[in-house]
Amino acid sequence: MREIDILKIKKMCHNKTLRWTNHVVVRLLQRGISMEDVESALLSGEIIEQYPEDYPYPSCLLLGMDKTDKPLHIVCGVSDIELWLITTYYPDQEEWEPNFKTRKGSAK
Repeated sequence: MREIDILKIKKMCHNKTLRWTNHVVVRLLQRGISMEDVESALLSGEIIEQYPEDYPYPSCLLLGMDKTDKPLHIVCGVSDIELWLITTYYPDQEEWEPNFKTRKGSAK
């Protein structure tokens, strides 16, 4: 399977072809993250992990910045026509290296 292209994600965000799953909406409310924060992170972000075998669509973990320049992680699935937002969270400094791109203890 092909890797997901960040430019495709940004285009889908710009074109508002986003699917907000029930799960991501619940997490937004629980974590005090706005939809605008997610869109900001998508537009400023980069893919840090790829999950090409995920079903029903390949997915990825993206690191971007929210409206206040705070790092935000987003897991999203990419179909041919829509970006499925699965979950989002502020990365925990205990689990991630200072750049928030690499998991602590990862061989990367």
